[in-house]
Amino acid sequence: MYIRKLFLSTYLLEIGTEELPADLAESVISQLEINVNNDLNSSQIKFREIRVTTTPRRIALTIEGIAPFSEDNISERKGPPLSQAFHDGEPTKAAIGFARRYNLTPEKLEVRETPKGSFVFAQLIEKGKPVGSLLVDYLPGWISKIQGRRFMKWGKGDFRFSRPIRWIVSLIDSEVLPFKILGCDPEIQISNISRPHRLHGSTLEIKNANTYFDQLQDLGVIVDRNSRLSNISELVLNHETNKKVKPDLTQPLLSELTDLVESPLLVTGSFDESFLDLPPEVLSTVMKVHQRYIPVYKLNVEFDPLSLDSRNILLPSFLCISNGLSSAKENIMLGNEKVLKARFSDASFFIKSDLLINSSSRINKLKDVTFAEGLGSLYERVNRIEWLTKLVTSKLKFHQEDIEKSVKVAHFSKHDLVSNMVGEFPELQGIIGSKYLLHEGESRDVCLGVLEHYKPKGTSDSLPSNNLGNAVSLAERFELLFSIYAKGERPSGSSDPYALRRAANGILLILWNKDWQLNINEILNDSLCYWQQLFPSLPFDISRLVSELKEFFRQRIISLLEEKNIDFDIIQAITGDTISISKLLDDPTDVYFRTSLLMEMRKNNTLNLLQAVVTRASKLAAKSSIPNDATDPLDFVDTSLFEKACEIEMFNVLEKLKPLAINCERVKYKLLADGLVSSAKTLANFFDGEGSVMVMTDDINLRNNRLNLLTILRNQSLKLADFSKLS
Repeated sequence: MYIRKLFLSTYLLEIGTEELPADLAESVISQLEINVNNDLNSSQIKFREIRVTTTPRRIALTIEGIAPFSEDNISERKGPPLSQAFHDGEPTKAAIGFARRYNLTPEKLEVRETPKGSFVFAQLIEKGKPVGSLLVDYLPGWISKIQGRRFMKWGKGDFRFSRPIRWIVSLIDSEVLPFKILGCDPEIQISNISRPHRLHGSTLEIKNANTYFDQLQDLGVIVDRNSRLSNISELVLNHETNKKVKPDLTQPLLSELTDLVESPLLVTGSFDESFLDLPPEVLSTVMKVHQRYIPVYKLNVEFDPLSLDSRNILLPSFLCISNGLSSAKENIMLGNEKVLKARFSDASFFIKSDLLINSSSRINKLKDVTFAEGLGSLYERVNRIEWLTKLVTSKLKFHQEDIEKSVKVAHFSKHDLVSNMVGEFPELQGIIGSKYLLHEGESRDVCLGVLEHYKPKGTSDSLPSNNLGNAVSLAERFELLFSIYAKGERPSGSSDPYALRRAANGILLILWNKDWQLNINEILNDSLCYWQQLFPSLPFDISRLVSELKEFFRQRIISLLEEKNIDFDIIQAITGDTISISKLLDDPTDVYFRTSLLMEMRKNNTLNLLQAVVTRASKLAAKSSIPNDATDPLDFVDTSLFEKACEIEMFNVLEKLKPLAINCERVKYKLLADGLVSSAKTLANFFDGEGSVMVMTDDINLRNNRLNLLTILRNQSLKLADFSKLS
């Protein structure tokens, strides 16, 4: 056996393309890392580090510290027993034939002890393959497996990629490693020739895989995505020395800018102060969303979400991250200012034209906009939201004045969808409508409700700040669920085009945050009867639809509790199969309260004290015939049959806990839990210790009486959770 010297190398793959979409970068990095890792490990190729990064024009993969050969594959085969393989030290025909099968001599066979005695074994060594030849086989697959939105063909070829591939660099150290990608037109030449920034010449010879990043850095191209992100962040945050202002560089905008440029250049610009008469969200949306500019905000200024102008909020300036040369900085600035002026002028025109029409008149225009096939217009949808708002606010026992205001919020909730402003800037729906209403003299709380009723847009989003917005947010989400389910569509797998999961999540998050007790069962039953009247042509069965929506809400409760890091066994103890879905939806906030309480008990090490006793009682209680909702020991326990003090003590504990378990309300849960925990030792004495009893005694009357005691204990504890589900 010979020893090969290992000269560790660096492999470089650069896929050069037309400008890639910004939203592809992070996906490409994770896809390549997974595929490369899997293939190298499956081929037993040793390496130190895989590095994947992107710029708008290139996808770069480096494998550092890669061995020249894959690892030797050592295996063994079991042969005949030693007694049959050798006789008086000489190999028999069995040994000779076994060795010959694996191209070995009998002397190379090894003797091993096994549970069945001594056997001969053949050790097989398959030499590692040259890494270069293995990479050539893998490389086309690594490229073709990259997936994303809107992939395309180019030329006459059949190969698909996000954008046309123009060049590929493939190097092991300084040597080109050629391979073929079929279906490209024109055929891609694999070489060591890269391309720098578009303004820095046409080609660049990469001398060595190890010099790749430095060579491009010398020409202003920051290939490493993380370095580029940090560079942009530093350029923006260190640019402004005035501590009274702050550039609004959000994480999503920073990430997008990182994937739009490969040679970051900070450019400043300004705009006419007259545009500060526009609302800050309008200016910010134009700058950040449409132009990818960075607005500059004043610090220590109280932000009014209903503000109609930006004079106390924004500066008439902006920052831009360009992909150009510093010599062109002046022209870039002038071009950006010109584009921004045109966009702001458009926005100003749209607002002025919108304000010529009052919000009430716009509502009638919703009749001309279809909500969804079979579900009527947006005008009809608003009517349904108003109806649900009345239902929800009455169930939540709002004061009459707040019910009327909530209905007004629902009435105006969608009027801006037919405004010129939202037609051009859809991101401003709700925002611009609330400002128009305030301009017309509507009350601030109603305007704020219109502004915030779209919240939450996700589990990490903020919630409406006033009760009106929260109520209409609930109503809108219920309306969406009921209408789409009645239409016959359901979320499936990763497909949820109407964001129904997000809608149900929003309902639960609002209820939990506001600590509102809302019986979703009643909402479902009342609403779907009304929906059947509204849509007689939709063939849905009410009882079936109610069951489907109940199960949907149960799954959303479980999912949200998991996101809030509630232990899974605690979730199961409160939402599992032994608990009826109807009980969960009678008051979803009650569910959240109890899971939080059990988590607190677990952290305080009090849950395990109670768990052992209740679980033991629950197993025996399964043999009892009394119902699960029985919590009064006097109804089912005969005290005259008690033989030992532990029975009396347990009975006294159950009597003491009875008021807390009967009609158990949220305020009683902690008292019930504390009472069970403080009595844990007394309850445990029923089973163990000198004064314990034999529950399953031969005396049928004594046995049933003791089982009934345990069943009452289990039933009282069920008010908190099904302790048998706890791990």
